[in-house]
Amino acid sequence: MRYPESPYFATNGHYILLCTIYLTNPLMETSPKKSTNWLQYVLMAGFILILFFTDLGSNIRTGVQQLVLKTGVKNAPTDEPASAQAGTTTGGYPALNLVDAGGNAVSLSQFKGKVVFLNQWATWCPPCKAEMPAIERLYQSLDKNKVAFVMLSLDDDFVTARDFAKAKQYTMPVFGLAGPMLQAFETTAIPTTIILGPDGQIAQRIEGMANYDTDEFRKYLTSLYK
Repeated sequence: MRYPESPYFATNGHYILLCTIYLTNPLMETSPKKSTNWLQYVLMAGFILILFFTDLGSNIRTGVQQLVLKTGVKNAPTDEPASAQAGTTTGGYPALNLVDAGGNAVSLSQFKGKVVFLNQWATWCPPCKAEMPAIERLYQSLDKNKVAFVMLSLDDDFVTARDFAKAKQYTMPVFGLAGPMLQAFETTAIPTTIILGPDGQIAQRIEGMANYDTDEFRKYLTSLYK
């Protein structure tokens, strides 16, 4: 199952609409000849095909979105309340079955007592990939005894996600689902990040890409640890 990309910074539909308006705008015409209009449509079609159906296009969108994150306009919030409580629990803690990059079974309850940064992502999602370098820096800067990271891939083939993380030399742990997603964690778009307190309760839910590599967000995560 594929989840739609984050609605922030233009969905595929918005991109196509903007490209169509730009390339068919009368102000762009340099000649009243029909051949000029025909050429514009060809260029538009070629641009859309490259942008949305090639690895180059995906890399372009990811790069542009990373530039947006660097401006600071999408820094991760630190004061929004959770939109939902934890769902199915085991001993008061969310019961979510996972598999790690080594193929080992992992239960989310193993992280009880730590703050958990759970990010839902996929390799086909440019906004997801755009925010990952900042998440990696956040991961490297925090005490692993206090904060656990769960980079939860929603790719149909977990091997694809594992190989992607390895190729990018990310050290943050990547996981796949080994069972149904908890209702409280379900989302209609990715990336979505869920922050759990040490007791397993949802402290914050952030839908859409964000810049997590800030001092404010580090202090926020640390403040949740008790």
